[in-house]
Amino acid sequence: MEERRRISDSKVESLHLVRMTHLNGAGRLFGGMLMQWIDEVAALVAKKHSRMNITTASIDHLQFLRGAFQNDVIVLQGKVTYVGRTSMDVKVETYVEDRDGSRTLINCAYITEVALGKDGKPAEVPRLILETEEDRREWAKGERRRELRAFHG
Repeated sequence: MEERRRISDSKVESLHLVRMTHLNGAGRLFGGMLMQWIDEVAALVAKKHSRMNITTASIDHLQFLRGAFQNDVIVLQGKVTYVGRTSMDVKVETYVEDRDGSRTLINCAYITEVALGKDGKPAEVPRLILETEEDRREWAKGERRRELRAFHG
């Protein structure tokens, strides 16, 4: 019987405070710092889903919607949205959280992670249990991204 896991089994949320050292010359959060945080969250999600070591294979979509500034609280939420045989697509949404707890989306990214077996080679990952319409929509987007990667690859 093939192993299957729920999306909720591997969700990750990470918080960061934007410090002066995270700013670019324009006084906004440096995109490279945010990309590092996104990659870390995606890796944690993929490790939780696969229960193996992983490596980042690609970032298919990275959309900066708005900037963040010193002392902003940044919330990153990651979840698996699609799995192949050895790979996982992880969606990471980034928000600025206001003092009242409301959140504004500032970035959305899709990262492809590959599971690695003990030999360091790609290894099969558990299937994904789709429970909601949103899960199925994200899965369909993952299939489309996979088709586009094959087309361009």
